[in-house]
Amino acid sequence: MEAHLKDLFCRFHQHFGTGPGLGPSSGTCLLKINGISPLFVKSLYRALAALYRTDPWKRLRPGHLFGLRVGKDSDWSNKKQTFPCAQFIGGDGGDLGLHLFKSEQDALKVSLPVETKHEPNVEILRVIFEKESLLSTANKRMVASLALEPSGTDRYPIIDVARGTSSGGEIRFRDPTMEELRYLIAFIKAITLVHPLLQPETDNVTKNGRNVNFEPFIETVDVQWPSELATAVDLVAVTISYPPNQTYEEKKLASPIKYIEPPKEEEDFSGSRQCAMCEKPVQWDQSLCCGRCKAIIYCGPICQKNHWRETHKSMCGLYKAMMEREEELAMKIFKFNFVVDNSCQWLESMGLHKKGMWRRLCDCYAHHPFGLLPTKSIGAFELWGGLGDKDYPSDKPLANHIIGNRNPVFLSGWSEYYNIRSLPMSSPVAAILSHPLTVYHILTTLVINSKNRLIKGKEVIVHYLGPAVELDWLQAFDEISHLLNGLGNVQIFMIGPEVPSNLLGPVSGLGSRLRVNLVRGLYQEQYTNLPAPHMVIALNCGFESYGSWSGALGVIKSINVPVFFTERSEVLCTSAKQVLRTSGLHLTHPVGPNPFRSPLREQMHSTNLPSFSNGFIFGVNT
Repeated sequence: MEAHLKDLFCRFHQHFGTGPGLGPSSGTCLLKINGISPLFVKSLYRALAALYRTDPWKRLRPGHLFGLRVGKDSDWSNKKQTFPCAQFIGGDGGDLGLHLFKSEQDALKVSLPVETKHEPNVEILRVIFEKESLLSTANKRMVASLALEPSGTDRYPIIDVARGTSSGGEIRFRDPTMEELRYLIAFIKAITLVHPLLQPETDNVTKNGRNVNFEPFIETVDVQWPSELATAVDLVAVTISYPPNQTYEEKKLASPIKYIEPPKEEEDFSGSRQCAMCEKPVQWDQSLCCGRCKAIIYCGPICQKNHWRETHKSMCGLYKAMMEREEELAMKIFKFNFVVDNSCQWLESMGLHKKGMWRRLCDCYAHHPFGLLPTKSIGAFELWGGLGDKDYPSDKPLANHIIGNRNPVFLSGWSEYYNIRSLPMSSPVAAILSHPLTVYHILTTLVINSKNRLIKGKEVIVHYLGPAVELDWLQAFDEISHLLNGLGNVQIFMIGPEVPSNLLGPVSGLGSRLRVNLVRGLYQEQYTNLPAPHMVIALNCGFESYGSWSGALGVIKSINVPVFFTERSEVLCTSAKQVLRTSGLHLTHPVGPNPFRSPLREQMHSTNLPSFSNGFIFGVNT
């Protein structure tokens, strides 16, 4: 009797399902598809498991429709995008999954607040995450025989194409084609990267009391096809937009926007700036800036008009979009002045001028080579410039973590870190800790392989390129050892021409779970002498400033391990992307704000664009 009831329940669940979907199961099985390989099935399940871990359903509801474009229209059999509109279902309850539609109009036809409506001749490419116990026999056999990766603890994706009959009374299901699955895996890989970048609207207006509205968004990422797919190219560009009709296009402007006085009330910059056109020094209170983007500084209207004609006309819209992120990027959680016009004056105001590690931020010590600041004492109190003992992280295990919880600490941002370390938000240590905590963020959040190695107690090897100011902050990197919380090891090789000859080799005085080795020279010359890395990191990389990057990028392309870069501003990230493309590298982790950027906003000579040390993060080979 129990077996009979279980079978009856399963057949009922297969037919009706729960929540906003059309039913969780249709009897389809990927291994029935013509031309599919077991390796591709494994890649698809792996990609869907990675998406599941990012939990898009926490914020996304069926009303959030996304546009998508995979490659060129000519890449697909009908010379058009296969399923160019997508939604996530189940965030409000019911089966978790996602739907892809042939058009936005189809999505609007069938999407109701609490269910998916049956609509004649509308096809939906569905992914539903089913509990293993509810899988069909064929799918259970496939999961077991291929050792497919689960999504979460006990769920596996079921993929099919649903279509309403002409009468609208029934739904027919079929297996997706190989072409549709190629389209799907490209979308899955791209949306996994970009959906966390969605920003809620400022006023956070909701349509139904639960949906969060997001700012318009569009991002293009390069996605790597699985190696088992016989494609002419390894990468495909995938564009995700919200709402679906969002574009990159900017309104064309025929003449320069009238210049305006600098926004003195909004900013606290002072002192000397530089005209973007003639590079003439100009006092801040005597300068002018573009009235549309408010980003570019001029000495007067003549330079402004000439600059508009030569270059600024094509860039003004982009700069305007970057300036509109000022409020989002400002670190207002901190209780100290975070706008830095003059580093010496700022340090003086904080009582840190010419003290400890802070000296590397000060122009007074610019003549000292990196790593060779004069040192009289190496105690933590002196290193942190005499801050109170509750204003800098102590050299002790994490007090707020349960004894015996031997897992690395996973952090979302500065607020969580300051809370775990019991630091007041008036402490400025984030300005220095931005470097080690950005490394830790990459290790434990952005690269799944290194995170898993640490959890299993293994070592992760990092090649850290182009160290400079970090060479005077090596003791601050010991914070990585504390955050590992007794599990796993990290070995960092810092390689660069700025490393002093008398500091080469292992760095002493660090925790047992962190080893740092200093190597002098160019990466392309030293790589073969180093242990193979699990990842490569370059902070504040400055591609435009250093001609030697071309050789290093050649090595990065050949070793094919995850590589992450940071830059100070979005405009520098734009330039960095061009340099990477020239070297045959394409972003697989899109540009986004680094949650562990320095809170100190830096003044740039000829622009007002938001700029922070380690401000933005992006990656290749991820």
